[in-house]
Amino acid sequence: MGIGSFFKKLQDGLSKTRQTIVDRVQQILTTRTTLDASTIDEIEEVLLEADVGVATTSLIVDQLRERVKASGITTPADALPLLADVIAETITRGAPAAATLLPATPRPYVILVVGVNGAGKTTTVGKLAHLFRREGLKVLIGAADTFRAAANEQLEIWAQRAGVEIVQQGAGADPASVAFDTVSAAISRGMDVVLLDTAGRLHTKGHLMEELKKIHRVLGKRLPEAPHDVLLVLDGTTGQNGLQQAREFGAAAGVTGLVVTKLDGTAKGGVVIGVVAEHQVPVRFIGVGEGIDDLQLFDARQFADALLSRPGPATE
Repeated sequence: MGIGSFFKKLQDGLSKTRQTIVDRVQQILTTRTTLDASTIDEIEEVLLEADVGVATTSLIVDQLRERVKASGITTPADALPLLADVIAETITRGAPAAATLLPATPRPYVILVVGVNGAGKTTTVGKLAHLFRREGLKVLIGAADTFRAAANEQLEIWAQRAGVEIVQQGAGADPASVAFDTVSAAISRGMDVVLLDTAGRLHTKGHLMEELKKIHRVLGKRLPEAPHDVLLVLDGTTGQNGLQQAREFGAAAGVTGLVVTKLDGTAKGGVVIGVVAEHQVPVRFIGVGEGIDDLQLFDARQFADALLSRPGPATE
């Protein structure tokens, strides 16, 4: 999918969030004759209702006030481009996103994928496998969510769709053992990328977090410094619950990046801004659809432009 076509899909996918933010902000701006303090206060309320979060909203609004004062603008409509700039800078200042899919080294590059059940974690592993393979990388998936038999079956289907290999054991197997075997196989087969799917059951949260720590220890014994990335998959529809998940998984699993899914089905896309700003963890990938091509490397400027309906890249 070309850059321009994905931007259009991103715009479409963020339509519900945009209705929550942009439509209401534009309504505020078009019904005011001056850009005074009360107008910006109303913009603050809109951001809060879009699940941007209290702390991050306060930061954005303070920056917006400063930009308005520095620029000397008095026409309300002129504030929208400034708001887009502030949002993009808030995301990148919180945690700059990677410019490339993967660093050049090491190989294999081991990625642990974590998150609660229902966030789209297993689907994300499949889509990541497709994305990496499309770039010419050799990918191996490890089915370390052994708690649910259906997870292995679903992951196997995604591996077939992506055209990559998979390592799996029977239901109830030790997840750390699966992770160890997957990395061992990747080393012997000369793979570039290892994607490890993990369990996400919250009703045994303490056990799950200990399980993730064990996987970390075992991987480090087989391949020093592995895992090289820990990606937390967040369901965009959960809004502020995503902030709590980021805290819990960040403490237990050492999260290094976020994958935000299902943004096409929610008005709570503002949580992307809040999670990054408050937790200093970059969004690495973003999903706005069910298709295998609907997961892309995250770009803060592109996200802000699509969110606020500013012109994006020319379509290809």
